[in-house]
Amino acid sequence: MANLIPRLESIQNAQNSKLSTNAEDDQSTNKAPQSSVTFIYEAKIADLIRNVTVTWSKNVGNYSLVISVENPSSENPYTFKLDIKAWQFWGKKGLKSFDVDTKRVDVYWDLRQAKFSSSPVPSSDYYVAVVDGDEVSVVLGDMKTDAYKRTKKHPPADEPVLLCKKENVHGKKLFCTKTMWQHNEKEHDLTIETSLSGLGDPEMWISIDGFEVVHIMNLQWRFRGNENLTVNDVPVQIFWDVHDWLFNGTGTGQGLFVFSPGNKPSKADDNNSSPDQRQSPAEFFHVIYAWKFE
Repeated sequence: MANLIPRLESIQNAQNSKLSTNAEDDQSTNKAPQSSVTFIYEAKIADLIRNVTVTWSKNVGNYSLVISVENPSSENPYTFKLDIKAWQFWGKKGLKSFDVDTKRVDVYWDLRQAKFSSSPVPSSDYYVAVVDGDEVSVVLGDMKTDAYKRTKKHPPADEPVLLCKKENVHGKKLFCTKTMWQHNEKEHDLTIETSLSGLGDPEMWISIDGFEVVHIMNLQWRFRGNENLTVNDVPVQIFWDVHDWLFNGTGTGQGLFVFSPGNKPSKADDNNSSPDQRQSPAEFFHVIYAWKFE
């Protein structure tokens, strides 16, 4: 687990966006931030491989999207922001441009039919495309074909890689979200459930696709820890720190969870490649700040 924390810190520092800074401030003051989900990709934009940070946020029915592109020569990234008002139809389809190293980058979006639920991220029927020259560097959503038709651009030679998903979720005893084990694979339902009051000792359960995979008893002694398990033949390492849930005096606060899947074994790799010849993809991990309230 020790190797996860330095990677988490380095990627968080690489974001350097106003949203991520505000979230860190909220966490340091134990104030629950607005609901938000951040994805960090590695993609080629303006002739360089850069971190591209995509943050969806929700606040009282309004949504926002911020795309930040890493600027290697400065702490301040190149940033695009889109405000989405749920009650307005206009503005849900458009095109805006911003400069990255003096090179024009276009952002196309169509959210007219987008379906939203409890998450700030649309669940279906939308696209957002980041276009650099003749390539769609990053495309979000399930309407990728429509994005390519509208932009008249082709997929990138170097496919973007999802490095990290980071989000704030809120609940009393139950926290629900979605996670994934490998890039471009389907998402899995993830549930964290707690029992912190009553006659018995505090307990915590973690379930994936409805199946319990972790059960922590005596949570007052095991409020910080990690487990290694296998889910659908994929090794997964889970780290948690729920100290504030138990000991901050109010029964609220945040719990930290990190899910780090390994590579799924490949028979072809085992038969045809030596360990030195394999190229491992970037390690994906999922960070969850679970904010508990009463």
